[in-house]
Amino acid sequence: MGASALGSTFANYINLSNLTLDLSYNKIGAMGAQGLGSTLANCINLSNLTLDLRGNQIGAMGTSGLGSALANCINLSNLTLELSKIQIGPMGASGLGSALANCINLSNITLQLQQKQFISFGL
Repeated sequence: MGASALGSTFANYINLSNLTLDLSYNKIGAMGAQGLGSTLANCINLSNLTLDLRGNQIGAMGTSGLGSALANCINLSNLTLELSKIQIGPMGASGLGSALANCINLSNITLQLQQKQFISFGL
């Protein structure tokens, strides 16, 4: 079962408000991460999400897409993302940050981004 299909099963639970998913080291790619985020965005009552995607292959595109999808979770107030060992790079980090800035009800966020690939081109 792919990450997108797994996420779509949760969309059927309309009263779901708390979700913890540990999908670490499951060979999830960019499309799987985006699909997972998109289907979770349909969980309209989701307010607390812990998502462990470390060690997958979602890259910069998947990280940005996941962030954009999660920005549509209108009731999300607490978010924990474990994205270590993913090689998201500066583009993925920027895309994720920009997208999550649109989460209007987000009050607590914890990001684990242990990366070696960040390159700064100045401030």
